[in-house]
Amino acid sequence: MNVSTTLSLAGSALVRNTLRSLLTTLGVVIGVGAVVIMHAMGQGATELVTGEIQNLGSNMLVIIPGGDSRAAFGSALLSAPLFRHADLEAIRRECDAVRYVSASNSLMVRAVAGEKNRLTTLFGTTPEHYATRDFHAALGRLLNEEDERQAAKVCLIGETVRRELFGAGNPLGAELRLSHLTCKVVGALVSKGVSTFGTDQDDLVFMPSTTFARRLLGDDRLGMIMISAVSEARTDEAREQVTSLLRQRRRIRQGDDDNFAVRDLREVQALLGKVTGVLTSLLAGVAAISLVVGGIGIMNIMLVSVTERTREIGLRLAVGARPRDILQQFLIESVLLSSVGGLIGLVFGISGAYLVSRGMHIPYSVSPEACTVAFSFAVLVGVLFGVVPARKASKLHPIAALRYE
Repeated sequence: MNVSTTLSLAGSALVRNTLRSLLTTLGVVIGVGAVVIMHAMGQGATELVTGEIQNLGSNMLVIIPGGDSRAAFGSALLSAPLFRHADLEAIRRECDAVRYVSASNSLMVRAVAGEKNRLTTLFGTTPEHYATRDFHAALGRLLNEEDERQAAKVCLIGETVRRELFGAGNPLGAELRLSHLTCKVVGALVSKGVSTFGTDQDDLVFMPSTTFARRLLGDDRLGMIMISAVSEARTDEAREQVTSLLRQRRRIRQGDDDNFAVRDLREVQALLGKVTGVLTSLLAGVAAISLVVGGIGIMNIMLVSVTERTREIGLRLAVGARPRDILQQFLIESVLLSSVGGLIGLVFGISGAYLVSRGMHIPYSVSPEACTVAFSFAVLVGVLFGVVPARKASKLHPIAALRYE
């Protein structure tokens, strides 16, 4: 008996029990759909994080005190001497692969404007910081070199601070008290929204680095230096130049470990990509368990089908069908069940991934490879779990099958 005839018989058998066939494929539908959705979520999260890091600049380096790259930023500050403004000037002067150099210190302070107040983050930065981080003024101006030289009591506010403290009013020229220091608002930043990591990028206030150091810290210590290379191609060169210069300025002898760390955002991007990739694979693997459960359901229904159709099997054997024809028929029925479930699961998974991506505000990313693997695994489940019922049907004796009640 040819394959087309067997396919026709198998399809007719499944259509006769449409509802039971659909319920049987439910496990496969859920399994395939879950694999596609989980993989799409992982891919979307990876693309989101990668895009956020690229927005900071692929040629950007962050330098913090502390030689252990695995240490948290806070512990690094406690374990090594901080930087000085003279270090910034030396980098600008001697490192030709560096385009921008900016410093950053931060404190949690209560910002007070009139009768309103808000706990926010205050940053002391140099003017280059705004070019490095792509900040732009929505109102007024950014802080400049003149503010830095004079240690001026001026500040720049984010959109959240502006909204909470000044409402719809114009904040320019208003006085803002930050801790014990009163500053004049000279600008408001364009909103950046919430970052990938859930941080409000508009809930902040900037003031000149020199003002922060002299009036709040009492010296010129710097907790972080951010630099941008002239181009992405020269990022490694910039890193080598800065590392060599800082080792000289911090009097680190040859052979001794650095007491500072230069972080390349490309390394962070690669690490995050690896982590999200592993998590995606794990989640997809857990979702694939549903496919195995679906396969067990298919095997169970096919065994029931063999029992119900024993007389039909006996009749086919009696009129000349070979055991391998019976085996082929029931195996094709099993594969058809899993294939239909796989196709429905793909539709469910692709639609579900779109809805999830819209709801979580992550890029919609469905991989054709993931869909192919999920569907292929569903077909394989149909083959593996259909073998036992098919073999049972093919081994029935014609006379015993015809006499079966």
